[in-house]
Amino acid sequence: MSGSLQRQTGLYFEEFEVGDSATSVGRTITETDVVNFAALSGDWNQIHTDAEYARGQMFGERVAHGLLVLSVASGLAVRLGFMEDTVQAFMGLNWEFRGAVKIGDTVRVRAIVQEKKAMRRLGGGW
Repeated sequence: MSGSLQRQTGLYFEEFEVGDSATSVGRTITETDVVNFAALSGDWNQIHTDAEYARGQMFGERVAHGLLVLSVASGLAVRLGFMEDTVQAFMGLNWEFRGAVKIGDTVRVRAIVQEKKAMRRLGGGW
């Protein structure tokens, strides 16, 4: 499976190779996304929801909630297909915000297998 994780159904642990990667389709963040996320989360911070306020701030316009972008990224990762029917639990996340995502920006996910660890008693690995 070297070089690509993209597949319609899940992969077994043995099929993953260090260095395998996949890039998702793009997803454009919309104003509706930001408003709906603010309502769902209760985070009505003006940097996300008030265009006039945001114009005077460091980004010069409204930006998407970081956790909104993380949530969209999670969905894009699932759409890659390689986790379907194989991932049993969400064990953790190492996420780094590198820049603001503005309304109208398109995001993608790039997944890379960096290491593997067999867990024979579970019949697979991490």
